[in-house]
Amino acid sequence: MHPDTNPLGQPIGFPVPDWKSAARPVRKSMAGRFCRLEPLDAAQHAADLYAANALDAEGRNWTYLPYGPFDSLASYRAWVEQVSATTDPLFFAIVSLATNKAVGVASFLRIDPANGSIEVGHLNFSPLMQRTPVATEAMHLMMKEAFALGYRRYEWKCNALNQPSRQAAQRLGLSFEGIFRQAAVNKGRNRDTAWYAAIDKEWPALDDTFRAWLSPDNFDDAGIQRVALSRLTESILVKQG
Repeated sequence: MHPDTNPLGQPIGFPVPDWKSAARPVRKSMAGRFCRLEPLDAAQHAADLYAANALDAEGRNWTYLPYGPFDSLASYRAWVEQVSATTDPLFFAIVSLATNKAVGVASFLRIDPANGSIEVGHLNFSPLMQRTPVATEAMHLMMKEAFALGYRRYEWKCNALNQPSRQAAQRLGLSFEGIFRQAAVNKGRNRDTAWYAAIDKEWPALDDTFRAWLSPDNFDDAGIQRVALSRLTESILVKQG
């Protein structure tokens, strides 16, 4: 598709008629079939999350995060109290409906309503939710909320060396956009940042794939998926990497 040009013959972006700023996300619950996202709260969630994170005995989940691991419930609770008071990032606890316990954390961040861009990040999925429908559904709920609020662009960024995160982004249907070299210093070490994103025109197809994958029909009696989500989202990806 050829870009539009202005009277000077210069290529310019396609028009976005009647564009209005997106709405800011707010502290609210978002519920699905496997999980519920709740505004992160120290009194309500810190103990469950600390216990769930302790199942990651080697501390692998903390390697690429700019904080943690935490050596006590008190120190973790203090961190939760601090971050739960912010609006950007806006943190949520991921609660398993099977146990009614918090098993992970996610947030919206770099929230830019004027340009319609929002990021999902600070993801920490405890072993209790890794490789389960809870993890997929939580990300579906976050993406669904972002596009419902009017955002045009939904971003996922991670350390370029974090292969599990990069694979997760692509499995969820977010297209690879490149590597920002020496983007940050994380725990005294260089961080190159890998960028992924989905845009509003891709959302209807992505929503359909999530709903199809999460459907009871996609799981056998043992709870094993019949069709992989990556197979469903592969055709939506603009670029893999």
